[in-house]
Amino acid sequence: MIEMQGVTKKYPNGVTALSGIDVTIKQGEFVYIVGPSGAGKSTFIKLIYREEKPTDGQVVVGGINTANLKQRSVPTLRRQVGVVFQDFKLLPLLNVYENVAFALEVIEEEPKVIRKRVMEVLDLVGLKHKARMLPTELSGGEQQRVAIARSIVNNPKVVIADEPTGNLDPDTSWDIMSLFETINERGTTIVMATHNKEIVNTIRRRVIAIENGRIARDEQRGDYGYEA
Repeated sequence: MIEMQGVTKKYPNGVTALSGIDVTIKQGEFVYIVGPSGAGKSTFIKLIYREEKPTDGQVVVGGINTANLKQRSVPTLRRQVGVVFQDFKLLPLLNVYENVAFALEVIEEEPKVIRKRVMEVLDLVGLKHKARMLPTELSGGEQQRVAIARSIVNNPKVVIADEPTGNLDPDTSWDIMSLFETINERGTTIVMATHNKEIVNTIRRRVIAIENGRIARDEQRGDYGYEA
């Protein structure tokens, strides 16, 4: 599903965020990306959904080489990749239904398909009854559930999550993780950057640790390995 070969990312300010990254993530895996702040985790994540391009090497997602992808073709890639952010990034003037539907409207899906699919994913995340509420009327955990619903409404092959529990209390964080597990069990690949030691050490999955822009560990059922 995701393959990086010899990937290096240097920013215009001279900082080398990643260097010589080689990694393969298979369809259906659940992978944590861990490491100290500034290690390169966010850059790793951004390369997958083509927010950034590698300076050297190849990033292939679902058979698409993102390094060679023309800007007009980026939406094609992003139909395969759902993204969940720490700060939710919901549209404040749109209600829950409209926020999720927006992801389908931009690809000009048929209205009847949009209605059916949006209500299905809102039911999955437990927010069908709050479809007409605005983001400001929801708790942080509910807002993150809306963000997750939006990320999966296109039936993506992979969901990228960048610190998805970073702004949530512990109980809500576990609820969100349960939701990610459900999505993964349905066959969707999950790649999650996180600093949450307790979650990584409790819900054991593959762990890729990045330090100083390089892969320091890649372990099946690994642990967090750092002080929280």
